[in-house]
Formats: sequence, structure tokens, C-alpha cells
Amino acid sequence: MASRTSKTTATPKASKASKASETSATSKNFAEKLLTVPPPIEVAGRRIKRYHVTADPGGIAPDVQEAAYAMLPKLLPEADGTPPATFVVLHRGADDGAYLNAYSWVWDNVLHFKGASAGQPVLGCPDRDPTHFIAPDLPWIGCVWELPPILHERDAWVRHMLAPDAPDLDAYMADCLSEGTTGDRS
Repeated sequence: MASRTSKTTATPKASKASKASETSATSKNFAEKLLTVPPPIEVAGRRIKRYHVTADPGGIAPDVQEAAYAMLPKLLPEADGTPPATFVVLHRGADDGAYLNAYSWVWDNVLHFKGASAGQPVLGCPDRDPTHFIAPDLPWIGCVWELPPILHERDAWVRHMLAPDAPDLDAYMADCLSEGTTGDRS
């Protein structure tokens, strides 16, 4: 989850012009981020699709990736008979924050979520180290930059696992959201 930006809110007595000005100022600060798709990996018997999100054209630093993926086994649900597939979004914020969201398929058609954060004290992280991941107990499933893979993965799960006469886990694993930006995909 990306760090929360501070926003000025208008008081009830504020004019329409000042509200429009605040909205305009806020929207000028928003920019889509880059989305890359590293090859899948296997962790704890689950096949994992990976999405990386960052504003840095150089990508996510290897030490942050290593620390995030070391945390991944703690984010995965127990096997329940559903084909063991997960997709993750590793997001490197513009500040010290790093976020790993693990979305695992369970109960045939349900998406299980568990996330980890590093370098973000407001989320309970003990320091600003982007490699020191913890699993905060928060009900959040992702920020605006982390959500785009969810729709694609839902459709891919239906297309390859639920709709055919026989599920095809290999086809599901090969069906990834294309690289590019986190938005502006219409």
C-alpha cells in the first residue's frame, strides 16, 4: 500500500472555486506507475505469478525483492484442494515504503489476501528499512497502483480454471497482465 499523501480539505464555508482549486492541485500530484511482470516462482508448493509496481524505471532493488519474497511463505494460506496458485504485487513506494500483497486462490473461486509492509512506520513497521517486512493486521487489499492485476487475474482464473471442462493451471500461470503502467489501459 502506498504511503498516504496529505490532502487539504475544504471547510464547509469554502467557495466552489477553492474546492475546484484543491481538486486540481491534488490530481496534478497523481501519476500512474510502471508495472513489470517477472517470471513466476514456486513457494511453499504454490505457483506464484509476480507483478512489480514502482515509479523507478530501474525497477525494484534486488535486496527489497529478496526480503519481500523471503516473507512470502508467511502470507500464503494452507492448501485446501484448490489448485495452488497465487499472484503477488510487490510495490516500492516513492518514500521508504515497500509492500507485498499476496492474493491466493482458495475454496475453488475465492481470493485470499494477506499483505506485508516494510519501511512504513505508520503501518506498524519498526523502522524505515524497505527490507524489514512485517505483516500488519490491516483490512486493506491494495492501493490504486496495486489493484490493476486483480481484475485481470479474476478473468484469467475464470477463463482457464472455472469455465473449461478441465482446469488448466499452466494456461492460467501463463496468462498475465501485460507490462506497462498501472492504469490508462483502455
